[in-house]
Amino acid sequence: MAKVLDFIKDSYIEITQKVTWPTWAQLQNNAIVVLVASVIIALVIFVMDKASSQVLEMLYGIGS
Repeated sequence: MAKVLDFIKDSYIEITQKVTWPTWAQLQNNAIVVLVASVIIALVIFVMDKASSQVLEMLYGIGS
């Protein structure tokens, strides 16, 4: 049990004193970067899906 308590104490000390937490502005900037990257990746996947659908419809002669 003593090892578990030591682990918890060491973890608390590390989180409160040794970890460098980002500022609010850094968090906002990183969130915007992630959002933009997610939208770009989603658009690329959408275009690839539409293109492959068109190619398959052309090859198999199905579609409207």
